Amino acid sequence: MKYLIAGLGSIGRRHFRNLVSLGEKDIVLLRSHRATLPDDELAGYPVETDLREALKKHKPNAVIVANPTSLHLQTAVPAAEAGCAILLEKPISNSTEGLSQLESAVQKSGSKILVAFQFRFHPGLMKAKELISNGEIGRVISAHVHFGEYLPAWHPWEDYRKGYASRSDLGGGVALTQCHSLDYLPWLVGRVKSVWGFTAQISDLEVDVEDTAKIGLRFEGGALGSLHLDFAQQPPEHYFTVIGTKGTVKWNLADGAARIYRASAESLAISTGMGIKAGGEWQEYPLDDGWERNVMFLEQMKHFVAVVSGEAEPTCTLEDGVRVQKLVEAIHESQNKGRLITL
Repeated sequence: MKYLIAGLGSIGRRHFRNLVSLGEKDIVLLRSHRATLPDDELAGYPVETDLREALKKHKPNAVIVANPTSLHLQTAVPAAEAGCAILLEKPISNSTEGLSQLESAVQKSGSKILVAFQFRFHPGLMKAKELISNGEIGRVISAHVHFGEYLPAWHPWEDYRKGYASRSDLGGGVALTQCHSLDYLPWLVGRVKSVWGFTAQISDLEVDVEDTAKIGLRFEGGALGSLHLDFAQQPPEHYFTVIGTKGTVKWNLADGAARIYRASAESLAISTGMGIKAGGEWQEYPLDDGWERNVMFLEQMKHFVAVVSGEAEPTCTLEDGVRVQKLVEAIHESQNKGRLITL
């Protein structure tokens, strides 16, 4: 299989290294030459600067879209028209404008798109998904995500003020950039029915986008959800809690483990008016020894290689990515109009 990588910033380099580690060597690099990382590891690979010429000349089987958010559709649409399988970095764009063009191209060519929400490949989230889907905590009542990180610490080798996350023209802002939780929370709980959002540029960071967001969700199944996102927190924290009628599931990026509290039969009997003292126990599902962050990216790439070869269908589809994009747009609409937005 031949792969074309569009964008060689930090995430593009990670995808490149993971492809190579999987034995894929037929790789073409589409570059703007604005990356701030050294080029040593890229030596010897063909380089192109024009997408359509690269597609025509090299006829890649797959395209990895890893350039700035606002440029995603400019890359993904021609790649889809050419029938390439696509690994499309999240978020899929900086707005919903133009998404119909990508959907139309996919429908006509049969192109397969895997949206790169890598947390779906995190063992802790996968275990949480299994526990919730199997009814281990009963019917979900509510869920909360906290996702706070300090933006200048993301890429210490470059000026954070010039990165895509801090610039509106490149599709930045905390709601778009940290939209992982806007994908995985509905994946865990169910589709979102309505949303409210407060967003603000309120920290001391030199950015022209919102750096803090408070979001409320109502899911189609009736459960309520809330999210906190920011670019300012030191030290960083990323965790979630899902509460059900029979227990609770928790996950924290700090150790990556999934945890479940199963209420005892005696404590559940309280709901019948028997008045028995509550009780139960926590069970932990830790990560394997030696697990590190790149493993979820590597597992995602293994899955994409299988998609390219026709051995698998994308587990995170274009439709999933579009839903997240519409959710982000609803958050901004709620902030601007000061009201609840129904999806």
